[in-house]
Amino acid sequence: MQAKSWAAALLGLPLTVGLVGLIALAWPGRQEITALPWVLMAFPVWIGAMSLAFVFRTGLRAWLWLGGATLLCFALLYGLKAIGWIGVAA
Repeated sequence: MQAKSWAAALLGLPLTVGLVGLIALAWPGRQEITALPWVLMAFPVWIGAMSLAFVFRTGLRAWLWLGGATLLCFALLYGLKAIGWIGVAA
């Protein structure tokens, strides 16, 4: 149980930032309008990401799944930004 708690505490926020960032940047429309609702959705997504750690049977699985999902989100963010499909509008 303690390993799941640490996974939730340490990987919940980075996973949330990756998910919300990916969705906010990929959402169609002007970023000035669409960014604020997604930033406001960060707290419920964060609670969901932390709760997700307790779904897994062992702490190791929680660490692996949440860590893998976090790495995948940030890899998608950087990859899509590198090829020019998403970006921050100036």
